[in-house]
Amino acid sequence: MKVFYFALVAAIGNAMFVYGQRGSSTSDNPFFFLTVTLTVCTSLFLVSTLISKGPTTLFYVQENLWYILISGLGFYFTFVGFYWLYTQQGATSYIVYALLSILTTSIGVGLILFKEPFNRFHVISGLLAVAAIITYGIGQSRLDS
Repeated sequence: MKVFYFALVAAIGNAMFVYGQRGSSTSDNPFFFLTVTLTVCTSLFLVSTLISKGPTTLFYVQENLWYILISGLGFYFTFVGFYWLYTQQGATSYIVYALLSILTTSIGVGLILFKEPFNRFHVISGLLAVAAIITYGIGQSRLDS
């Protein structure tokens, strides 16, 4: 049941991010809002890092540099994708992102890259995610016509 609470915290944070981005006015520089937002986020992470237990060492950064760089690039793509998604399509289009994340993260990263355990119920949920993307597309096409 812990997974639910962790996912809930992430979902609430994501909803707050979408609300802020969707509610903000547009700027001539599409990255200005994201840069200021990430500055706030980085400041909060810095405070959290400083008050957390355990030493922060250069060795840790050296040992995990590849993963740090990949994750940083991933954050960049995520936020740029969110910017385009929410400014051009709206918050309701989040369902497409969420479903594609199920496929890319759960299956691509979890199952294929890290060989995490997977059973038939996970397969069924992946298939239902694909079906949801298809039905969302059908629904969108009917709104657009």
